[in-house]
Amino acid sequence: MEKLYGNCPFLATQKVLQGKWAIIILHQLSEGTKRFGELEKRIPEVTRSVLTRQLRQLEKDRLIDRRVYAEVPPRVEYSLSEIGRRFERVLSEIEVFGEQYIREIQNRERTTADRR
Repeated sequence: MEKLYGNCPFLATQKVLQGKWAIIILHQLSEGTKRFGELEKRIPEVTRSVLTRQLRQLEKDRLIDRRVYAEVPPRVEYSLSEIGRRFERVLSEIEVFGEQYIREIQNRERTTADRR
């Protein structure tokens, strides 16, 4: 791990969350276990290949667990791992920041428009 990410916690976090969809996928899985198709429906902007690649990376980084059921056709479910569940606090803070940021930008835009 040290070779890959060094001793910097910010670098380590950035590396494991480097995909464009990582935070969105983690948010979706924080709401409960999902199958691939459910994630596709909940994140329609992501392509199937990108979603597959991002899920594999999150699994490799141990933020999510992948469970394959011996059924025909095979059923695969994704959920947050123990480490991923610890990330839920960060997701909550990201949500709070995002909501505040959106409100602030909207207020500034309204104020700017009113001045014209």
